Amino acid sequence: MKSRLDIAREGFSKGDVKLSKEAHDAKKIHEEMHKKGGEYLGDAVFGAIDGSITTFAVVSGVAGASLSNSIVLIMGFANLLADGFSMAIGNYLSTKSDMEFAKNERKREEWEIEHFPEGEKKEIMEIYKNKGFKGKDLDAVVKAVTSNKKLWVDVMVSEELGIIEEQKNPFKAASITLAAFVIVGFIPLVSYVISYFNRRITDIAYPVSVWLTAITFFLIGSAKVSLTGKKWWRSGFETLLIGGAAAGIAYSVGYLLKGIA
Repeated sequence: MKSRLDIAREGFSKGDVKLSKEAHDAKKIHEEMHKKGGEYLGDAVFGAIDGSITTFAVVSGVAGASLSNSIVLIMGFANLLADGFSMAIGNYLSTKSDMEFAKNERKREEWEIEHFPEGEKKEIMEIYKNKGFKGKDLDAVVKAVTSNKKLWVDVMVSEELGIIEEQKNPFKAASITLAAFVIVGFIPLVSYVISYFNRRITDIAYPVSVWLTAITFFLIGSAKVSLTGKKWWRSGFETLLIGGAAAGIAYSVGYLLKGIA
């Protein structure tokens, strides 16, 4: 079922006013504002993209160097776990740091409003003056904002500091990134795992990996439209080209340096 935002994007891309009107239905807006969970979609998508690209780059590098399939498995799983863990930790620390920074800045704004309200009112006035408000309209909006302390602080944090306060759980964000990285990043290794138990397909392990990963790149790119707003097929081909380029570079390096192995 399409979300309200998906309907709005479709209406915009098609120039369809009816779809835009549907997206702005009061009930749909209320339901969306109270629905949780989508804030972790970016962590899953980017974990999946990084997992598939980096693992396939390793596979391609080893294949280009004409090394054995066992080396592919060793290098591939080492990358899958180590790089996945590293990306998850990086996401955890980044999310946690952003939230702590936003929290401290919010406390500072609250302190300034409490101890120097006139100065903060001048800043609110300047913010809305830059937005085109003037005269009585400017006075009215400043009065409305500064009469509610939470709203006042919200405006200062978002408009003056440009901070978007996230409500994500850093540990959950990191866990989702790691899971997506490992699960999707395993796909380029599937054919090699199978060939380990069935030697008859050893020679086609890399071509099969190429096809499986290419399909994965395209599907991930298509799913990414929920974040980018692009056409699904265009986003799919874009991710396919980026992943293919990374793999091509890795394969070329492996091929050029295979003599030293």
